[in-house]
Amino acid sequence: MSTVEKVQREISWHGSPLPETSPAAESSVRSWAAHSLLQCKRLLLVWARDPGTTIQTLIYPALTLLMFKVVLGDSISRATGMPSIYGQVAMLTLIAAMTGSVVSALGFKAEKASGLLGRFWTMPVHRAAGLTGRLLAEALRVLVTTIFVLGVGLTLGFRFEQGPLAALGLIGIPVLYGMGFAVLVTALATISEGVMLVNIIGIVNTLLMFFNSGFVPVFAYPTWLQSTVEHQPMSCAIEAMRGLSYGGPVAEPLLKTVLWTVGLIAVFAYPAVRGYQRAAETGR
Repeated sequence: MSTVEKVQREISWHGSPLPETSPAAESSVRSWAAHSLLQCKRLLLVWARDPGTTIQTLIYPALTLLMFKVVLGDSISRATGMPSIYGQVAMLTLIAAMTGSVVSALGFKAEKASGLLGRFWTMPVHRAAGLTGRLLAEALRVLVTTIFVLGVGLTLGFRFEQGPLAALGLIGIPVLYGMGFAVLVTALATISEGVMLVNIIGIVNTLLMFFNSGFVPVFAYPTWLQSTVEHQPMSCAIEAMRGLSYGGPVAEPLLKTVLWTVGLIAVFAYPAVRGYQRAAETGR
């Protein structure tokens, strides 16, 4: 008696036979969701086992926040009349979201060079799962980083003064911001080399980091620069997070943040998808 017959006989002794099920089609929504979750889990495990990723996404922003406290102390608070910790915590959660995207992009370049993307492309895997799984992993990474930085901020005087619902909204803003930036970085990763990619994103990060309303208030900048600083994407997100924690306007800066995110995704989603497909198919 064959093994299959033995199993079928065993099942018949204990009840009705198991129902026959057919596998989901490769292009079905169910396959897309399942394969995206698998890709997400794979990337999270890779990042968790890489010390460089941990340093870049967790240790670096936390140490930067501590250095702001040690070096600047309360000088900015005394000069501006408002606690600086609320702007600094918000700023560093966004910086962490952007720097982590660079680590992810370099991992994408390594997977392309090793042929891993090409092997996934030839397997019975949903074509969109690789990219959506990567973006989902990015969202979870930003969420963990945001909670970690907020935890450090709480030890330095940061407080959720607007209640628990506002706190949940605050935590979601870096994730939203990070999704727009991740699509941008993914698109750049498909058309640029590793060193050039790091240089480009490094310049963007530096400019956004030093010219935003989290480092110092908008009125502290030269008059000719204030409008640019006020309306750049990081300042919008910082002001929304400040309003949800310390108090102040929320609706307008949050709307601007959403518009910036939607705009980045609208502009760079197609290049990211096409570049990802080209990298998987040809290794270029």
